[in-house]
Amino acid sequence: MANQRVARALDSMRSPDPEIRAQGFDFLREHADAYVGDIADAFGEEQDDELRCLLLELVAEARSPGALELLAAQLDSEDESLRFWAVRGLEMLDSAAARQALHRARVNGWIA
Repeated sequence: MANQRVARALDSMRSPDPEIRAQGFDFLREHADAYVGDIADAFGEEQDDELRCLLLELVAEARSPGALELLAAQLDSEDESLRFWAVRGLEMLDSAAARQALHRARVNGWIA
């Protein structure tokens, strides 16, 4: 990972210590808009389902138009938590493209 601050925060989020995990998450949440690309890349590489969900939450919180494709791709995920954050992120984007993605997902029966 190119950004060392993001890499350290991700390492913290993998810690067995809940306080350290929370510190890593909180750092990324505070800076999600600045690091959305790095967070999205980490989401694509991550194998742990719980961490993937947290990373998608951070992507959603970033409210970045650049995250549209990633969020839309998770609308048909088998993981309900990923679908939730995908919907939430697209709703927060509140753009025509985000609304279209949500509409397609409803028509296809992926979300209610």
